[in-house]
Amino acid sequence: FRSERPDGTINGPGVADMKGGLAVIALPTVILAFMFGQSRIFFVMARDGLLPRNLGKLSAKGTPVTMTIVTAIVCSVIAGLMPLASIAELANAGTLAAFIATAAGLLILRKREPNLERPFRAPLAYVIAPAAILGCAYLFYSLPFGTQRNFFIWMGVGVAVYFLYSRNASNLAKAG
Repeated sequence: FRSERPDGTINGPGVADMKGGLAVIALPTVILAFMFGQSRIFFVMARDGLLPRNLGKLSAKGTPVTMTIVTAIVCSVIAGLMPLASIAELANAGTLAAFIATAAGLLILRKREPNLERPFRAPLAYVIAPAAILGCAYLFYSLPFGTQRNFFIWMGVGVAVYFLYSRNASNLAKAG
């Protein structure tokens, strides 16, 4: 049972079929997980006024059908226009950025709101969070330059949406 040669070609009977079969199972699972997760994030953003509020409505059964369909359409268009490797790299960049933001947010909240009720514990936060930030930043830096560039382009689009729409339409803006 042999797998890949150093040049990336497959050596061994049945290995290519096995890898192909596993990919057929794994890829749709990952894509669905990302799509449903992203639709829930956009749903909450719409509910909070950061995206158009009509996208944050629930169906009679209590699911965000509209946002799930919108997210599926956007994901389908992107999947049809971009190579899978680019999509995977961009997803990695986004995940690393989210981990960096989460770890930084943990440190900021510990400083700004030391008495805030915390429903779960994060032991050694001042060790783990900086290590997570540095590790994820290193992995982000290790991604291809094109992926980093595309990530920052998409981040720029998000910042533009925030300043052009979300900043004034959000629940927080209307409350203050």
